[in-house]
Amino acid sequence: MEFETIIGLEVHAQLLTKSKMYCACSADYADAPPNTHVCPVCLGMPGVLPVINKQAIEFTIMTGLALNCAISEYTKFDRKNYPYPDLMKGYQISQYDTPVARGGRLTIEVDGEKKKIGITRVHLEEDVAKLLHQTADGEHYSLVDVNRSGVPLMEIVGEPDLRSPEEARQYLIKLRSILQFLGVSTGNMEEGSFRCDANISIRPVGASEFYPKVEVKNMNSFKAVYLALEYEADRQRKAVAKGERLVQETRGWLDDKGKTVSQRSKEYAHDYRYFPEPDLPPLVITREWVDQIKARLPELPEARRDRFVSEYGLPVYDANLLTSSKDMADYFEEMLKAAGKALPPKDISNWLLGPASGIMNASNIDTKVFRQKVSAAKFVQLLISRAQGAINDATAKSVLEEMFQTGKTALDIIS
Repeated sequence: MEFETIIGLEVHAQLLTKSKMYCACSADYADAPPNTHVCPVCLGMPGVLPVINKQAIEFTIMTGLALNCAISEYTKFDRKNYPYPDLMKGYQISQYDTPVARGGRLTIEVDGEKKKIGITRVHLEEDVAKLLHQTADGEHYSLVDVNRSGVPLMEIVGEPDLRSPEEARQYLIKLRSILQFLGVSTGNMEEGSFRCDANISIRPVGASEFYPKVEVKNMNSFKAVYLALEYEADRQRKAVAKGERLVQETRGWLDDKGKTVSQRSKEYAHDYRYFPEPDLPPLVITREWVDQIKARLPELPEARRDRFVSEYGLPVYDANLLTSSKDMADYFEEMLKAAGKALPPKDISNWLLGPASGIMNASNIDTKVFRQKVSAAKFVQLLISRAQGAINDATAKSVLEEMFQTGKTALDIIS
């Protein structure tokens, strides 16, 4: 029997606000000692009153607009009740039946074919604390760092329209790119500011009924998402072929072992006992407010890609890669500006997507870090020296690697 894979993604993105979602504590907690960015509100003390972060609402509206969603005129916050050690209050302030945005779409491209993926909803909630699992003298225990608790967290729920791990990867790359271009999130999976849970199931080709779905967690890179979904799709097919019964469950991805493992059964849905948050008033989002936010939207990845093709004469392939990251797109245009008419755009694109990206991949860094070592002006100086015949391609690549390692200019290294 032939099966098709059904995938739906739930993405959580931390928002780049200065303060937390419901209190005035700083949301910039990454390098802070444990439990130093806290107050009675995010510690969940009795009698405290939350206050809505307006910037977080605006960032969510921006995201909804960029994803072609309808923005709700009326929205409210709800208490999502569940007991867990990293949830300080015993409940999470989230949104249930009236999200900020709903009914959108995101277009991806795989193997030259475009496909529209539905967006069910975009809503706001607060992040939870972080559990640190420790072992001492053979005893296992956990510590709680509350710094992350209360940081604005935007959840983007996609429709189960994805049919392969590669489509899922392209969806995440495109979504992260949009959030970065909007300036609402860093989109860094390794740091946990961009997190993904995947629901995956299989069904016979042509059938409408799915086998029980599995939720996969603990994936902290695009590669991990791809490998976890590839493994899980294969595991489910093999289980059915053996006559085994698939169950609805949550499974965790073990990156070092390249497989998923069962974490808990989800035969029955959680009863979160949602009810309206009594300490926060309903929020009315006026058309005037939405129009003001829409007028401030920056150039988004697709528009920038099209401009790179029309204005600079780049192939669509190059333009797609350059605009998959805001830092890369900015770096490219900064180099163009520094070069003036001394270099064709295609040359700059070739070196960014070729040797420079090779160094980034080998060093496991992103464009932002590379730019700090090799500024646009320094990189252009190297490419002009190459274009003038002072060095050949092989030497230029070696010089670029030394520029990255030492921070020296191309002329210093060449001389």
